[in-house]
Amino acid sequence: MAYHLRSASTPSRPRSNKTEVEQQLQSLSTTISSPSATIDTMCDGLRRLGDIYSCIEKMMCTPSSQVSLCETLQRAAVEAELGRSLVVLDLCNGMRDSFMELKLTVQELLLALRRGEGVSSQVKAYVRLVNKVQKQFKKISKETTSDKNGSRVVMLMAEAREITMSLLESTSSILSKQVEMPKWSLASKTFHRTKVVCQEEQLQALEHSIGDLESGVELLYRRLIQNRVSLLNILSSYIP
Repeated sequence: MAYHLRSASTPSRPRSNKTEVEQQLQSLSTTISSPSATIDTMCDGLRRLGDIYSCIEKMMCTPSSQVSLCETLQRAAVEAELGRSLVVLDLCNGMRDSFMELKLTVQELLLALRRGEGVSSQVKAYVRLVNKVQKQFKKISKETTSDKNGSRVVMLMAEAREITMSLLESTSSILSKQVEMPKWSLASKTFHRTKVVCQEEQLQALEHSIGDLESGVELLYRRLIQNRVSLLNILSSYIP
């Protein structure tokens, strides 16, 4: 049922939350752009992003923020951000599928290695999958450019979205380096047993890490959906 939102003075706590979210975004941006970032870094980053989106949702649902988001000048920026969020949702959905495929490919690589079979075909399949993920970012980079004209809440949403894109792109870059053709192109039977054992351990760790990434993207996807639903409800329920 539609209802009138009443104006309210901005309380001190939401302003503090904004500062806190800004600090979290800045910290996360620095972490994922570090040359020493690993898959574990990205898994942790996905969890942190989920928490950030939850904080942004709480901020947007305060009475004062709802009024601000529905103002005529702000509404256009909000609707534009909603459109960009669809692109990121599609990307997250595609990444979930890609992580699932990558995990299966790593499992096949493990089996071939244990059987002493050639692994070049599995490695090529892995590389193809990672390249497919990286191409997705080139395709959508122009579709998610922000206009920087929204309210502070909208700006935080845009910053979170941009960091989400950066994190996922960095993840695909790191994954591409986990299995390299020169070291995996020979048949495993030509390796010493200790070398095979070492590679098995590396692949098992990679399989586990990809599973963590898959779970992290699933959590992030749900948070993005919830944010989008909350924002749509705010726009649809406000009567000027």
